[in-house]
Amino acid sequence: MDNVDFLCVLCDLAWVQFIDFVKTHIAYISVGSNIGDKLANCQNGIASLAKAGKSRILAQSRVYVTEPVDYADQDWFINMAVKLETDLDPFKLLDHIENIQQSAGRIQDSIRFGPRILDLDIIFYDDRIIKSKRLVIPHPRMHKRRFVLKPICDIDPSIIHPVLKQEMKYLLNRLGGENQKVFEYK
Repeated sequence: MDNVDFLCVLCDLAWVQFIDFVKTHIAYISVGSNIGDKLANCQNGIASLAKAGKSRILAQSRVYVTEPVDYADQDWFINMAVKLETDLDPFKLLDHIENIQQSAGRIQDSIRFGPRILDLDIIFYDDRIIKSKRLVIPHPRMHKRRFVLKPICDIDPSIIHPVLKQEMKYLLNRLGGENQKVFEYK
């Protein structure tokens, strides 16, 4: 390989890295609240996702009133989901979400799965699989949560879970109807 070919290879690599750098990503975010004005908390959280100019909302599910899961001694939740186009990498998106939750008044959870003023969870980020101490994508319990699956199915029931290799509508239907009550908000 001569110097010209080598430079062309370097230029090609730089171009690929640049394209990946400017590429936007699709993320699905679960949104919930069961403290205060639950609906306003969720709506403000969603609006804040796009405020930094690095993300925009592409779709939003219906709004649901949902039964608490895992810790029953608390108010029911308002839940929904959004499809987000973002320039942020998954960890910067998580930072942004944590800042939004903190600005909404969320403090360190004293009870796991307990009450929260605003809960924003990254459910999917493109079709990536990430397992780190700080972030797991897809969300590790989403396939067991009607309050996550129902809103995601409003947006796109044919999304394939990248680990389970199943569509969202299949995972939702598989849950059965005996627990995790979910009602459309009126």
